[in-house]
Amino acid sequence: MNFADSEIVTSILSREGYEQVKDINLGDYILINTCAIRDNAEQRIRKRLRELRALQRNRPWVKIGILGCMAERLKDQLMAEEDNVSFIVGPDAYRQLPSMLSRIQQGDRLAETLLSDSETYDDIVPVRYDSNGITAYISIMRGCQNYCAYCVVPYTRGRERSRDAQSIVREATDLFDNGYREVTLLGQNVNSYRWHDETSNTEVGFPQLMEMVAKVNPLLRVRFATSHPKDLSDDLLQVMAAYPNICRCIHLPVQSGSAHMLKLMNRRYTPEWYLDRIDAIRRYLPDCSITTDVIAGFCGETEEDHQATLDIFRRVRYDYAYMFKFSMRPNTYAEKHLQDDVPDDVKTRRLEEIIALQGQIALENNQREVGKTFEVLVEGVSHRSDQQLFGRNSQNKVIVFDRHDIVPGQYVNVRVTRCTAATLIGELI
Repeated sequence: MNFADSEIVTSILSREGYEQVKDINLGDYILINTCAIRDNAEQRIRKRLRELRALQRNRPWVKIGILGCMAERLKDQLMAEEDNVSFIVGPDAYRQLPSMLSRIQQGDRLAETLLSDSETYDDIVPVRYDSNGITAYISIMRGCQNYCAYCVVPYTRGRERSRDAQSIVREATDLFDNGYREVTLLGQNVNSYRWHDETSNTEVGFPQLMEMVAKVNPLLRVRFATSHPKDLSDDLLQVMAAYPNICRCIHLPVQSGSAHMLKLMNRRYTPEWYLDRIDAIRRYLPDCSITTDVIAGFCGETEEDHQATLDIFRRVRYDYAYMFKFSMRPNTYAEKHLQDDVPDDVKTRRLEEIIALQGQIALENNQREVGKTFEVLVEGVSHRSDQQLFGRNSQNKVIVFDRHDIVPGQYVNVRVTRCTAATLIGELI
């Protein structure tokens, strides 16, 4: 989401004659786009601001701005504690940036963090400034109103609002016409997408939107992130099954395998419901990969709760997982009503056990891919050797192979010959 927002910011400023530079030492303005989901992300920003003081000593006219969720959450603190920050802009106020940059040259320090019920930036064509020219993100909605007990997003990005469906289709079409071959539709909970099309007087939900984007061109791959388990519908799975260019990969955050923990987290589903959705995915899309998020050591988590999480990992057998230990976020339900009572060493041990189990499962899953042939969209040169290329299959698994005369952007067939837990290695067919 932050990557997509940065492209919107670049577009807004480019319209006013500003130019992005690749070398930070050449910039007159440094804009830092931030995340507030975990404390670690905020501490990295604080460290970055300290590092930039040296640059400002040599170039005292340089102005630094904080954008995004951390700006929304900590406006007053940042202004009081970080005197080298000149402007702070929340995620719904990016249109104000050009006028703010003009005003701070007069010595003002400015902040604009008002959240909106309607801003979607649907008229802004993002500048794909740091792209490989093959894959791109399309933000289809903003905000969230699920209010999971641990999550700060509803307070930093506001309530859900969806973009005009036709503007999304136009953006996908333009990307394909400009050589892109894969788009990822982004939202805090894409399943909640809803748009009333006044032209046809019809309601467009997420399954219908996916079908509209898939129809742009059969050579355009379509992905999405992220799904909430309570809203993952059979209608969506049926659309995915009907269109081969909709990728066979679903990110379905579980967060915990314990019914007690899920209730405390306000996730609004049970382990049984979650596993039913997994069964539905397997039924409609037998070759679909499934990835997840999980939190170790949430408030009140017992050893039994932890074992339930390990059990659900064994049953689902995720291809990949984002795994974190719980950190309390200010102003969330958990901070106001629950106690962060799991000792840090216990959180760490439980997280390590989840990581070890997932590493074993991921390796076993990849070993089963050896000998299979996949269609791969080539994305670029391998990081380890300029004699090899890498790309992803429909299941979003990275496959590395010798480059021959292939160039990025092509579709090729690759047979997997060996693997690691993270990567498939193959040969061109």
